[in-house]
Amino acid sequence: MLKPMMAAVVVSAGLLGALPASTAAAQGISAEEAAALRAEIQRLKADLTRLEARLPEGGTALPTPPASAPAAQTAAAPAPAPATTTQWKGAPQFVSEDRAFKVKGRVQADAAYVSAPGGTGDRGLGFSTEMRRIRLGGEGKLGGGFGYKLEVELSDNDVELVDAFISYEKNAWLLQVGNQNQFQSLDELTGDSSGSFMERAAFTDAFNFERRLGISAQYRKGAMLLQAGIFADDISALSNSSDGPEGGDENNSFSLDGRGVYAPELGDTRLHLGASAHWRKLNRIEETPVRYRQRPLVHASNSRFLATPNLPVSRELNYGLELAAIRGPWHMAAETHWLKAFRPGASDPSFFGAYAEVGYYLTGESRPYKNGLFGTAAPARPLGEGGIGAVQVNLRYDHLGLNDRDVRGGKQDAYLASLIWTPVNYLRLNLNYGYLDYRDSAIPANGRTNYGAHVFGSRIELDF
Repeated sequence: MLKPMMAAVVVSAGLLGALPASTAAAQGISAEEAAALRAEIQRLKADLTRLEARLPEGGTALPTPPASAPAAQTAAAPAPAPATTTQWKGAPQFVSEDRAFKVKGRVQADAAYVSAPGGTGDRGLGFSTEMRRIRLGGEGKLGGGFGYKLEVELSDNDVELVDAFISYEKNAWLLQVGNQNQFQSLDELTGDSSGSFMERAAFTDAFNFERRLGISAQYRKGAMLLQAGIFADDISALSNSSDGPEGGDENNSFSLDGRGVYAPELGDTRLHLGASAHWRKLNRIEETPVRYRQRPLVHASNSRFLATPNLPVSRELNYGLELAAIRGPWHMAAETHWLKAFRPGASDPSFFGAYAEVGYYLTGESRPYKNGLFGTAAPARPLGEGGIGAVQVNLRYDHLGLNDRDVRGGKQDAYLASLIWTPVNYLRLNLNYGYLDYRDSAIPANGRTNYGAHVFGSRIELDF
């Protein structure tokens, strides 16, 4: 820009200098005015020469004015809003830098058949159906490391809060406050739509594992995961409708819970080693005795072949060990868990549960694993896209013992098999069979308490 300006000044100066005095006078310019114009043009030429010398080699832009020069005051332009993108993960997910929102939902419909020896008189046996779960909610990120999750669920004809917490994540730390899972058992923490069977291992329900209101912290670094929390009771027990005759929470328990996981990758194998421990203090034990009991694999039946009497438990101590591995389409998992119930003025029984399973994807997928939990494998070749979806078979042995000291709740040895078909992502069909061998069953069959039962179960589920 300077060079054309300087050329114009030079041409103007040359033309003015070439004019004779008579011509200038003819144009109405006096000799004094012409001399002043020539002086002004010479000053402009000198200024342009100095400015051109300050330009970089080959540059054409004006240099930045020196700090002493007054700068033009201009309003700062507002920063553009970050772009929001939409992703599809079974439902819309909106993402904008460190902010996000995702709709979550789950529908599970079950049909089951329980065959036991005649003479039980139990109306919960035979064929049954139910909507196992209808869940709806959402989760999101608020920015600055803060997030949230809120889900409600219709189950057993009752609506209750499931996950309902606020979280904060920074570097290797994750803090959560609200209704959430305690850190009890790999099988319990793995999502019910990601498990190998329709229902979890028998000890998880029998030992009353459930979400509770509390505050927790998790630390993840490399192959190590550490989890700990302080928890009160479940939300339903804390509601006003649970108040007793004198007011107050019917149970009012609190617990300390911790879990540690070491999950290294050894070549093509993912290994999982875990352990957990839990201490819980219960109150108002006279009004709210505790029972440890379990259904026959499927939830659609309300029969409890295993069940202790009502026990006035003041404290619980339980602990467990976890082992799992994933290699290609294969996976295996095994757990053991012990629970000791303390009763004032009586003996303190100990109960034991364990399972071992192996699974294989016939279609070549591998079971996902993240943050100490199993996930759900997406089909490598979905139905309608050149494949049949993902097909997985699983075998499990499941043991639960509720007999100890003067308590007789029964024993179970279950031999289970499942076939899981995932035609497209987020949709599964789960078929289960189990033979359950009972001793000291809580449901006598013609006076016998030692017998076997056959169980068939099916579930179609949508999870997004």
